[in-house]
Amino acid sequence: MELYREGRYAEAEEAARACLAIREKALGPDHPVVAISVNNVAGLLRSQGDYPGARQLYERGLAINEKALGPDHPDVATSLNNLALLLQQQGEYPGARPLYERSLAIRERALGLEHRFTTSA
Repeated sequence: MELYREGRYAEAEEAARACLAIREKALGPDHPVVAISVNNVAGLLRSQGDYPGARQLYERGLAINEKALGPDHPDVATSLNNLALLLQQQGEYPGARPLYERSLAIRERALGLEHRFTTSA
């Protein structure tokens, strides 16, 4: 993350992709820890303006989390939120809204109405 904070996005992306490859090899492509790395790479692509690449990876991370953790896990909510943010940044508000709503509903059920991830969602 230091590379990212310094604005060295290409280097940060290279490091994140290397981490992703290591995790995929060690844990398999459908492990929730792999989803974390997938989402990290997606975030780097988003910040560099590669929206199609980011979307593909955010969708992959969401699919991994839904399959591995179930549709109502807080990590699924995070994946939904990431994808919704990307769509919002592209002006795709009708597509972003149901993702935000589903994310919030998951967080409310899983974490409660007073949890910091629910009240700030």
